[in-house]
Amino acid sequence: MIIQSLLDTDLYKFTMMQVVLHQFPGAQVEYKFKCRNPGVQLAPYVDEIREEIRHLCTLRFQEDELDYLRSLRFIKSDFVDFLGIFRLNEKYVSLTPLPHGEIDIVIRGPWLHTILFEIPLLAIVNEVYFRNTQPQPDLAEGDRRLHAKMAQLKADGLAQLKIADYGTRRRFSRTWHEGLLRQLMTGLGTGAAGQLAGTSNVLYAMKLGLTPLGTMAHEYLQACQALGPRLRDSQTFGFEMWAKEYRGDLGIALSDVYGMNAFLRDFDLYFCKLFDGARHDSGDPFDWGERMLAHYAQHRVDPRTKTLIFSDGLTVPRTIELYQRFRGRCQLAFGIGTNLTNDLGYEPLQIVIKMVRCNGQPVAKISDTPGKGMCDDENYLAYLRQVFEIAPPPTPAPTPACAPGGGSAA
Repeated sequence: MIIQSLLDTDLYKFTMMQVVLHQFPGAQVEYKFKCRNPGVQLAPYVDEIREEIRHLCTLRFQEDELDYLRSLRFIKSDFVDFLGIFRLNEKYVSLTPLPHGEIDIVIRGPWLHTILFEIPLLAIVNEVYFRNTQPQPDLAEGDRRLHAKMAQLKADGLAQLKIADYGTRRRFSRTWHEGLLRQLMTGLGTGAAGQLAGTSNVLYAMKLGLTPLGTMAHEYLQACQALGPRLRDSQTFGFEMWAKEYRGDLGIALSDVYGMNAFLRDFDLYFCKLFDGARHDSGDPFDWGERMLAHYAQHRVDPRTKTLIFSDGLTVPRTIELYQRFRGRCQLAFGIGTNLTNDLGYEPLQIVIKMVRCNGQPVAKISDTPGKGMCDDENYLAYLRQVFEIAPPPTPAPTPACAPGGGSAA
């Protein structure tokens, strides 16, 4: 089976889950699945996916896994005790084949009991798809591409550039993922002198002795739209509740739930000093970095004491460009996902599972990259844009029916 441990997920699922246990234990949520690749046929594999989900829901945390979590400085003992009796429940997941070969996945239930579904479900869909469409994968091509990336990172002047693996959800397979990490450890090195900073995957961090990395995801700040006292203050409410839980630890703020302008309005002197840095996940990364550095300087905070994390669809060449632009001006971190764990020559699936409701009301992300947001209530999305003073995306001009290549209204 694909998922063999409940630790086979991203660290930020546990860091957010701990906040949910302590601050929002009664929250009810709904997540939905989306595949952004046009024409991908997933419906033929519904039975296989359902069987993998059923197996996932039989798993329990093992004692050595609980001991590992307990060893992390920011994980609290009562949370680990809760995980000791935790298991995922299949009743919270519905999986339905749709016309034209698509599938519908909905996760609905208590946030505390559904938050751990997202990453393993995406990894399951991804691996089921590729083991059916590429039964004899070109692993040699994957190795060739990986070694080319490592050679680029080992070029002169890049010894201080460190990358991390953020690719669990869209990996080609579980076996490929582990093998890739082992090659990166050998090729790039770990620790202070190495270039592999760690991995978001908690299982492989434990198994391979890597540093587990992660703080918060979009779903946390989205849920705060329903959990906070006032919608306009939901971003600051989310940051304050995070600080209440972690007391200055795990201090990386996610910046793009309402766009960069709204983030900078809320990320005042208090948060500039309280948080260690911010993470980029949509929009132009160079513009984002320059704006963050200017924002710190404006608030009399030395940017060189703060960390900028880049994690939006990174490739190694783009990572090197960003490093060369910002090195020496701040602390830097880079999380590479799909391009690291699913680059064997096949088009990767662009699949996501996003929170769409919390406590019965719509929640949404308004990304700096068009198409990355996900909300099934247009009225709420328009209201959210109004509250956070976000301009609506430009409407593409209609193609005249008589234009070359244009179609008729029919």
